[in-house]
Amino acid sequence: MGVVVRNIRRTERSIVDAFAGFGVATIHEAQGRTGLMDVRLRPVYSGAYLYGTAVTVSVPPADNWMIHVAVEQCREGDVLVVAPTSPSDAGYFGDLLATSLRSRGVRGLVIDAGCRDVAELARMRFPVWSRCVSATGTVKETLGDVNVPIVCAGQLVRPGDVIVADDDGVVVVPRGAAPELIDAAKQREKREAVSRARYEAGELSLDVNDMRERLASKGLRYVDQVTEY
Repeated sequence: MGVVVRNIRRTERSIVDAFAGFGVATIHEAQGRTGLMDVRLRPVYSGAYLYGTAVTVSVPPADNWMIHVAVEQCREGDVLVVAPTSPSDAGYFGDLLATSLRSRGVRGLVIDAGCRDVAELARMRFPVWSRCVSATGTVKETLGDVNVPIVCAGQLVRPGDVIVADDDGVVVVPRGAAPELIDAAKQREKREAVSRARYEAGELSLDVNDMRERLASKGLRYVDQVTEY
């Protein structure tokens, strides 16, 4: 048996759009270094950037039937997030599905499995983060689920959560935590801007970040020279 949940609670569009421009590293750090998907997920072309609300898909190994089912449930501003029920390197996704998703306003795909047609995806500028590139075909035989909580690349993703992805990886922001996280991310960027200006002026990170006292408390010593090794 499979299930498709048609009506999900998405993070409000105004909140989602407030994440535009924030990098994955900033968001990950701002929410207490949580939510980062496994590093094996990489964009299929450099410079890709993505933010939007999750439509989740649980698929059997080497079977992409439920991705086709999920397309119907997608809206403008969504991100399709796909996880197989057991590890699979098959090429679940290519340019035809990307074309279909784009026509519905979907902003991109995150999949803990393989994709193919990557040259065409890059030409289309359709953002995809995948575990691998694989031309291995899939079948359409077994049911899965759409818009249920899934674990994708080590992170729990619920339908309607915020997904942000860039060259550094993919991060998940729970729907309920999204409003507060925007302020935390803004504050982090402000602090980094101040630090960047001081670095450009020639200051050392040791002083900008007040590291010297802590280093000394850990036992770090400076000597002018070493006479013996």
